[in-house]
Amino acid sequence: MAALIRQRLGECSPAERRVARALLAAYPAAGLGTVAALAERAEVSAPTVLRFLSRLGFGGYPEFQRALRDELTERETSPLTAYRAAERTGEPPAGALARAAARLPEAVSRTLVELPQGELDAAARLLADQQSRVTVAGGRFSRLLAHYLVLHLMQVRGGSRLLPASPVERTDMLVDMGRRDLVVLFDFRRYEEPTLALAREVTARGARVVLFTDRWLSPVAGLAEVVLPGRVESPSLYDSFVPALALVETVVAAVIDRLGPVAGTRLKAMEQAQQEFGIG
Repeated sequence: MAALIRQRLGECSPAERRVARALLAAYPAAGLGTVAALAERAEVSAPTVLRFLSRLGFGGYPEFQRALRDELTERETSPLTAYRAAERTGEPPAGALARAAARLPEAVSRTLVELPQGELDAAARLLADQQSRVTVAGGRFSRLLAHYLVLHLMQVRGGSRLLPASPVERTDMLVDMGRRDLVVLFDFRRYEEPTLALAREVTARGARVVLFTDRWLSPVAGLAEVVLPGRVESPSLYDSFVPALALVETVVAAVIDRLGPVAGTRLKAMEQAQQEFGIG
């Protein structure tokens, strides 16, 4: 739903955009109240809210809220709930290889097809800006993706770092954040409160946020300048990071394209430094 709202922003009137931003800023809670409450939050009339929902394809506010509640149920899915659901069906699953062959390629393809070109361009523009300092952070599992991204950025543009796990080092890094900082966050369903708290703190200090998330969108989406959603369908009970990894590699490719010869110069310097310092 949040992804749909962001996709339609460019088609909206100024008043309708206020409704969209009000929803995204407090998603999904802002959509669970009354029409009047949402209109008041957005500082528009109730008919404007309904016109905006019609633009999204909903026949009315009740239909919109049903869709939102259905999405909330999906957002809360965990490996345990997926396991229990599979038990209830009583149907033997196809083999792991067959499931992977069916689900993973489609999940990657849909992730890339559904990605708005404007969001990819905006992410590449921000990440290729060498005047900015890039900090990347993820959650319990998505930290793996964060590390993968930052290793590439270190090679092609420099000025990039992974937010450390140590509280002392993390505080040292965050205390100096400001307008020249770009923070890339990874947050997927069963969204992590510390990631949202981090996003609130860095944006309050003037930093900009690029978010990698799933198609239901992390609560961080309301604070992010760029949102890059991916599919999570997998052959197991766990959400897959394969589509997100494909998205990371697509962003890296776009950043290299935007950097042009600068990326080659940086790579050459890295190779020379490795030889000089006897590193790998």
